[in-house]
Amino acid sequence: MSEAATPALKGPPNNPQKAPGRVTYQGYVAGVFSGLAKTTVGHPFDTIKVRLQTTGKSHFKGPLDCLVQTLRKEGIRGVYKGFTPPAVGWGLMDSIMMGSLALYRQALNDNFFNPRKSPWDEQAALPVLGHAIAGTMAGWTVSFVAAPVEHIKARLQVQYQADKSKRLYSGPIDCLRKTYHGHGVRGVFHGLTATLVFRSFFCFWWGTYPIYTDLFKTHTNFSTPAVQFWAGGISAMMFWITSYPSDVIKQRVMTDPLGPQRRFPRWRDAAKAIWKENGWRGYWRGFLPCFLRAFPANAAAVAVWEAVMRQLPT
Repeated sequence: MSEAATPALKGPPNNPQKAPGRVTYQGYVAGVFSGLAKTTVGHPFDTIKVRLQTTGKSHFKGPLDCLVQTLRKEGIRGVYKGFTPPAVGWGLMDSIMMGSLALYRQALNDNFFNPRKSPWDEQAALPVLGHAIAGTMAGWTVSFVAAPVEHIKARLQVQYQADKSKRLYSGPIDCLRKTYHGHGVRGVFHGLTATLVFRSFFCFWWGTYPIYTDLFKTHTNFSTPAVQFWAGGISAMMFWITSYPSDVIKQRVMTDPLGPQRRFPRWRDAAKAIWKENGWRGYWRGFLPCFLRAFPANAAAVAVWEAVMRQLPT
């Protein structure tokens, strides 16, 4: 997913030569905990979203019906199906995401937007465009971890059998093993292109984050953690509004049968199939649980990230 917010880059502290290392260290470590928080809060929403994205209207009438049917037939564990891969994966992904985001921000500011003649010179803040570019680059970077994690998660989430013995995969390790043995590394990374397309929209997430941060700082008396909580949650919602159709296509690609039964050999084939089935509404199926998840999951991730950051040694 994804993923947790990082503070806007405001230039180096008194010793700029030490700043990049400190930012990188904190971002990577705190990102592990923010990823776990995001998964715990957001996974039930994600399960409902994926099930709606990958089934026809005859299966579920809507988000509430999907939730009720899942809980009635499978219990609370039903909405947490496929939890282990993202729990482990999001910790790693948020670590990579936040660490690389900080690196890209610093590199862009140092080399393109506000290069300094000397390491001791004052440096202007990275502009919004720089944040957006860094967000996209970080999204592409984390995609190489996110693609196999989300692929396994999606296949587990669309197993509707309450009886475990009737499921194709007994768990994430079994799913990974069968996918690799049957289709090799390419099978495990099935959906990578769709993941790269989807995470290109991170420019809207990280491009709007500093805007909302400045607005809250200017027009409210919120504390710094509260500002980052609200700015992180709202900017994540902006990301999902712009990226959601590409996520629907990605889920179709990832849950497509591998091998001879494959329906969507190319990204555009899945996009065309969705249009043919339901028109433009098909690209927004399952949007409500995703949108409702965006704020609490990412705001919680920011809050945890901030708490861990305060505990890390400098």
